[in-house]
Amino acid sequence: MTGPLGGIRVADFSRVLAGPYATMILAELGADVVKVEHPEHGDDTRAWGPPYAGGEAAYYLAVNRGKRSVALDVKHPAGREIAQRLCADADVVIENFRPGVAERLGVGHESVRRANPGVVYCSIIGFPGGDRPGFDATIQAESGYMHITGETPSKVGVAITDVLAGLNAAVAILGALHRRATRGQGERVEVSLIGSALSGLVNVAQSALVSGEEALAYGNAHPTVVPYQTFEAADGRFVVAAGNDRLFRALCAAIGREDLGADARFRTNAGRVRDRDALIAELAAVFPTRPVDEWVALLGAAGVPAGKIRGVLDAIRTADGATLQVRHPTAGPLELVRTGFTLESVPADRDIVPPPLLGQHTHELLTELGVTDDRIALLERAGVIHQAAHQAKRGPVEPA
Repeated sequence: MTGPLGGIRVADFSRVLAGPYATMILAELGADVVKVEHPEHGDDTRAWGPPYAGGEAAYYLAVNRGKRSVALDVKHPAGREIAQRLCADADVVIENFRPGVAERLGVGHESVRRANPGVVYCSIIGFPGGDRPGFDATIQAESGYMHITGETPSKVGVAITDVLAGLNAAVAILGALHRRATRGQGERVEVSLIGSALSGLVNVAQSALVSGEEALAYGNAHPTVVPYQTFEAADGRFVVAAGNDRLFRALCAAIGREDLGADARFRTNAGRVRDRDALIAELAAVFPTRPVDEWVALLGAAGVPAGKIRGVLDAIRTADGATLQVRHPTAGPLELVRTGFTLESVPADRDIVPPPLLGQHTHELLTELGVTDDRIALLERAGVIHQAAHQAKRGPVEPA
């Protein structure tokens, strides 16, 4: 495998979003990610559709490329033994079972570390301490996200707390791998959805701590930067983000309202925050005079950040190089969204493993672990493992 994590093996017992997102990032960096799934139903998100492509739910396809799938009943003694063998051979083990489940399955941290002292072992949980399950909607409610979003309490339109937890897990695992490489020591990593959400509140949380006052919902505006919000143009809505005094003066000049930039009330951001209502009323009277595209072009030419409010598909199609294509064994050419980073050591045109079918690599992985063909056949007849019938063709696919 190419990339900085070439040669690193990840035993991935996670499912749904936070864990699979973290391990997809590790796979993008070159790690060999072995996704362990139940032989009958696999990852929960395989059933989270429609929409589907080639029988696979879009939700599952979003966060599982670059991995190999082994379909294994870890509750069965024979399956447990194979799972333990995989963990003993892995550099990283990641799981998001309910507390205590990994231990009962024989793949808890202590048992894995005894067999593999240098392992980086990552657990993703909902809430620290106790057995409370974590789902994005409840985490958004409990963390304050819903309180500050929208005009009335609203959920962010994507499972943002899972995504934040996945990013935190990937970062922590990378740090632990560096420690192991430099000091020869393994590491225990724990990531909580609630902790990831709270840390992701950044300035909003700090403002509440400093002021001692509960944060307010500002809808599409900003609590401490003005103007930084949506405005109504002649044919729709767009966003202006004048993040400092210089940008505010440039905005005023671009829209022909230099008087606002010279107004003592609005010269500083603190003043604009204090007199938010008066300033916004003045700006809101100007923007309906032109369509969105004209304002975005005009403000962009003046160096003022402004953006059209786009739909998701429109945004993907407008962005440069936002997607890649793989050849999926049942869906055929499949378009996927790229991760938000590039590395010089990871070529854009490298072979990319598409999101695997359930158990697509079971025989391959068990052979690597030293399981004989006869034993594999026996385990398959007993329902302990499952091997997908299709085999993927690897490599990039040219856009149609």
